Amino acid sequence: MLTPPAALEALLFASGDPLEKKRVASLLGITPEQLAKTIAALADSLKETGLALIETETELELRTAPEAADIVKKLREAELSRDLGKGSLETLAVIAYEGGATRSELDWVRGVNSSASLRTLLMRGLVEGREDERDKRRIRYTLTTEALAHLGIKNATELPRAEELRASVAQALEEKAAEPVEDTAA
Repeated sequence: MLTPPAALEALLFASGDPLEKKRVASLLGITPEQLAKTIAALADSLKETGLALIETETELELRTAPEAADIVKKLREAELSRDLGKGSLETLAVIAYEGGATRSELDWVRGVNSSASLRTLLMRGLVEGREDERDKRRIRYTLTTEALAHLGIKNATELPRAEELRASVAQALEEKAAEPVEDTAA
């Protein structure tokens, strides 16, 4: 069984985002006082590692330690110096012409898993993800102002053949939605 500091580390690592202290205490089944001790123990155990526990009044987050900044910077520069690649460009085009897309929509249109392409675009600040208004469980990816500036346009309607291609993407997505769901329970 995990110690409370180890369980806290696992939660923060798995989340990848800041977590509210109240939620963490609830997930761990401990009191706010016990959480404070757990936070201190985890912070102490992370000394001289490549990780740091970031704490605000209400949230906690696991990040790389400031001492690791140079090596992490080298990693990011290497990733960012490469060309986007065909998959990322396809993904960017679908997002641009559709006016936003979820990962499942991207996968369906492209016919392949788009996770790596999305990660590349997110890291470069070309797309951003927000909660999908139609289904709160999904993330809808849209172009950022950085992407528009990179493309030399003010908005997505200025894309070449925007209306024609947007209609094609919309039709493909409608066809996907109309497909019957296969029963895989057999």
